Amino acid sequence: QVQLVESGGGLVQAGGSLRLSCAASGSIFSINFMGWYRQAPGRQRESVASITGGGSTNIADSVKGRFTISRDNAKNTVYLQMISLKPEDTAAYYCAAEVSSTILPGSKLYWGQGTQVTVSS
Repeated sequence: QVQLVESGGGLVQAGGSLRLSCAASGSIFSINFMGWYRQAPGRQRESVASITGGGSTNIADSVKGRFTISRDNAKNTVYLQMISLKPEDTAAYYCAAEVSSTILPGSKLYWGQGTQVTVSS
């Protein structure tokens, strides 16, 4: 079994910064893809940023230049640094990881429970 635990969300004023963390634990052999998604009330979940095991990143146009994704492979942790936050960034943020476990064949996409980010104007 694999668990993803996010942290770092909260309430911040527009223009402020937050850093989200997501730590994976459990029966992990390797982690390829790690990413951040967000879902605002009444809207579909959307991809925010992703990073491969080799460090290649993909950032959504809506947050490009303001959000940065990084990972610490030794800690099985992915980060999302968010600056210049806007009210429209308000959402529940979820991390996801494609994990090859030590007890199951193949790989599986796991999700965290989500952390709320609220940006006030």
